[in-house]
Amino acid sequence: MSEYFETARSEGVLRLARPETRWLSTGWDGGFCRAEAAYNCTVPKGWDPGDIRADVQDRLDRADFDAAAGPILLTGVDQRHASGARLGPVTVFATVGLSNPTTLPLEPDERRAGVVECEETDESPETGTVNLVVGTTRSLTDAGMANLVAIVAEARTATLLELVGFTGTTSDAIVVASDPAGEPTEYTGSATPVGRATRACVRAAITASFRSRYEETDPPASVQAAEHGQATTARAEVFEP
Repeated sequence: MSEYFETARSEGVLRLARPETRWLSTGWDGGFCRAEAAYNCTVPKGWDPGDIRADVQDRLDRADFDAAAGPILLTGVDQRHASGARLGPVTVFATVGLSNPTTLPLEPDERRAGVVECEETDESPETGTVNLVVGTTRSLTDAGMANLVAIVAEARTATLLELVGFTGTTSDAIVVASDPAGEPTEYTGSATPVGRATRACVRAAITASFRSRYEETDPPASVQAAEHGQATTARAEVFEP
């Protein structure tokens, strides 16, 4: 078996594959599953099908990919901007779109210039999103996979803050994968081999995809300037236990 997850791209769909892999997805129809591959699928602006599953399956069929039970992430970003990174037992792919950035200002009454207060909404997410598919050839526990999602989210936030000053977008999604046949690994924190490699790969993949996506156009200069920017400015009540 290959040392790495195998990748293929066709008709607006990116596939990350490895036989008999365990996946955990935070995206559409997410959760734990066992499958041969995960997919990052580009959909058009304004996409709002009556049957998401049928529409996505049609896109995978056109790409000549068999979705089976594998996780699927959705994005408005063209897959030509997908970028991958590898280090040790970890492979990461990212697509970066920032039309709907979000941020979390520390003091709502003393917001930085450029941050605008927005109402929460139940509307469908717009086409901008940061999707990450992370695969490790180690065999992780359920807790290790769940913790790896947190490690990925932290690395994504840190990288985007450095690149553009946003904490993410309103529709970001993550898939992590573990090879049950790999070396058993219980812990995935930032000081572990899997955690360290994941953080480095997430940073590299996001940076490369960001540069590809915004090579000829500028990202939003601020949440306020973005087409669908949002800042979380609501105050929570602090209390003693």
